[in-house]
Amino acid sequence: MAEAKFPLFVTSNRQKIVEASEILGFSVAQIDLPLPEIQAVVLEPVVRHKLVEAYRQIRQPVIVEDTGLFIEAWGGLPGALVDWFLQKLGNEGICRLLQAENNRQARAQSAIGFYNGQILTIAIGEVRGEIAPSPRGEHGFGWDPLFIPEGESRTFGEMSSMEKHRFSMRRQALEKLHTFLQGVVI
Repeated sequence: MAEAKFPLFVTSNRQKIVEASEILGFSVAQIDLPLPEIQAVVLEPVVRHKLVEAYRQIRQPVIVEDTGLFIEAWGGLPGALVDWFLQKLGNEGICRLLQAENNRQARAQSAIGFYNGQILTIAIGEVRGEIAPSPRGEHGFGWDPLFIPEGESRTFGEMSSMEKHRFSMRRQALEKLHTFLQGVVI
């Protein structure tokens, strides 16, 4: 079977495109669209809404992605709202708010969806781990300096991109979506 054509990846975040291309082993085309984003803690409704809106705007098969950081001590917050927390508090502020907590367990989750006007699917990748006492590392983006994947002592921010991909929730979701797309005519 021939390699499936990969749809346009709708994001303004160039780092997501770089990671997707590295993980999949081929170039992923990016398009930046002004998408309204509903606010929710869980990822699936956010991704579903962005998929439908992106397809409505360009009438081509699209993929969108959203990532969340679910901290157990905070009942799963910030989840998909993590960008808002980072804008207001930064990585340092999130660590500061967790100082008094004994439970630093967290889940990092990526939801990557595809929509071609008829088929809508969402693939989820998840990595368990914990939040570092303070931000560490200069690699990656967003909250990478906070998250230590299970079985590791380093944060995503301290890992090279190839090391991070071994654990990456984005890799898991992308691989699931890529496998799904093998059977879909784009």
